[in-house]
Amino acid sequence: MQRALFSRSALLAQQAAAALDSPLASRSAPLLQRLDRSMSSVTIPPPACMLRPLEAPLRYLFGPGPSNVPPRILAVGAKPIIGHLHPEMYEIMNDIKRGIQYAFQTENNMTISMSGSGHAAMECAVFNTVEPGESVLVAVNGIWGERVAEIAERMGANVHRMVKTPGGYFSNKEIEQAVEKHKPVLFFLTHGESSAGLCHPVDGIGDICRKHNCLFLVDTVASLGAAPIFMDKQNIDILYTGSQKALNAPPGTAPISFNERACHKMFNRKTKPVSYLFDMTHLSNYWGCDGKPARLYHHTGPVSGFFALRESLAILAERVKEHFTTLWLPSVTTIAIPDGYEWRELLAYIMKHHQMEMTGGLGPSIGMVMRIGLMGYNCEKTNADMALNALADALKNCKKSKA
Repeated sequence: MQRALFSRSALLAQQAAAALDSPLASRSAPLLQRLDRSMSSVTIPPPACMLRPLEAPLRYLFGPGPSNVPPRILAVGAKPIIGHLHPEMYEIMNDIKRGIQYAFQTENNMTISMSGSGHAAMECAVFNTVEPGESVLVAVNGIWGERVAEIAERMGANVHRMVKTPGGYFSNKEIEQAVEKHKPVLFFLTHGESSAGLCHPVDGIGDICRKHNCLFLVDTVASLGAAPIFMDKQNIDILYTGSQKALNAPPGTAPISFNERACHKMFNRKTKPVSYLFDMTHLSNYWGCDGKPARLYHHTGPVSGFFALRESLAILAERVKEHFTTLWLPSVTTIAIPDGYEWRELLAYIMKHHQMEMTGGLGPSIGMVMRIGLMGYNCEKTNADMALNALADALKNCKKSKA
């Protein structure tokens, strides 16, 4: 069948060349014969899975992310692709920038979206503002602090960790003492620690960092759109998030913003950032943030992903919610694993019988908690009831496997 397929293709090409009734026809015949022989020598058959249509089950994504995507955002993701350097694409990117500025509550010009997940923004922030040998202070109270510490170490920074048990809270006094001791150029804190269900207070920390000439970097991947954050008012120098949680867009884009302090640091480096893809010298031009008249090609952005991100930011701009302050992360609820139960068995039962995703802990919280995420589009009382009913069913039908 393969030989016949390739032979038909070669025959069609021969017939087309012959139809031209030109010297090209006679010259093309030997080439087409060689092409036919080479293509018929393929020995690896097409995989059976690729000859079947894609199937994706409908599931309730009640874990810490990604979350279910609203029909309105799914619809824009299906719009026709346009060129990543077309004027219309630039206008969409400009819209995204303004949407991020609103979501972050900032007037920072240097506001863009990364072509990648929240990890892309995380690495972009560290790679651009830290040089090898410089001191970095990281608050570790879950997996994301651990991740940033490793990223900074990999690029040669001198990393210092403030460590708490998962979900632990750092007082401003503890933070200032550590900043005074280690004199970092960058201090990292997770606002929404999804591995432990903590929404960490931010007020006053930016002031501490400014006092000691240190940049304040905040991760809001699990909290933006679910818990209040005010980048300018709270003196946050670098802020980033991800598209797939409370913003309800598909995974793959990550908003990030740098204020003037951060821009001064990253555009007055002695060395180039370790990543070309994440180099803000190029990305600032690609997003029209550097004041230059022309945007030059840097990489091909995720066009459909940007469509979806723009729509999710539009939905966020239409919503008005009351702000509240709590140490609990509103978007991800952590539940202590009930005594005597194997958490993996509970989660497997819920997935099998209810088509519902919940997850266990992550990083240092593995084996300690189960996590339920109800964010954005999923944040409805009916969904909360479904999640609780599924959990009750699992507790009723799963055997206690531990004493």
